[in-house]
Amino acid sequence: MTVLNKSKENPNLDIKSIVEQVQTGDIHAYTEIIRCFQKPIYIYCYYLLGNKEEAEDASQDIFIKGLENISNFSYTVSFSAWLYKIAHHHCIDLIKKKNKGFKFWTGFKKDHANNHTHRQEFEYGDIIHELLEKLNVDERRILLLRSIEEYSFDEIASIMELKPTTVRKKYERLRKKLMKENKLGGDIYEHSFKTGG
Repeated sequence: MTVLNKSKENPNLDIKSIVEQVQTGDIHAYTEIIRCFQKPIYIYCYYLLGNKEEAEDASQDIFIKGLENISNFSYTVSFSAWLYKIAHHHCIDLIKKKNKGFKFWTGFKKDHANNHTHRQEFEYGDIIHELLEKLNVDERRILLLRSIEEYSFDEIASIMELKPTTVRKKYERLRKKLMKENKLGGDIYEHSFKTGG
């Protein structure tokens, strides 16, 4: 597996050297990690938890856990995959504690319905909302990590503590499931999928 030294969000940022700085005691360098991963971690949490406030709180907790455990990090996986693994476990724990029954997205339309200037963004968000409602939690996580964050099957397997072949099979089943539904049109669903390794 290749080690990703550059951040996916900011390719000029050398995450490896920043992580090393933090590991040697420069806690202030951790603010660069937060700046780099704050938005994607928040989005991941939001899509899993379905609530802005919960996603914001969860993101903060995840970065605190990341800082507390950064001394244990080594490059067997990319730093971002390691951070997403923390996010994955944290969000699953929150879902279990709340026993939400996986009723996501209830506040999504309320948050965006009155905002006429973002109508196109709302319509696309509505499509994503409807697509994700058809999936169970594992399927959502795989879809988010694969299609939005563009992780490899190996990285997703590491985050979710599964075998890469299991992730690949689940992804293919998920892809077929959504293509079969096809209620919103194949082009829209197809757009959400990343193919290859």
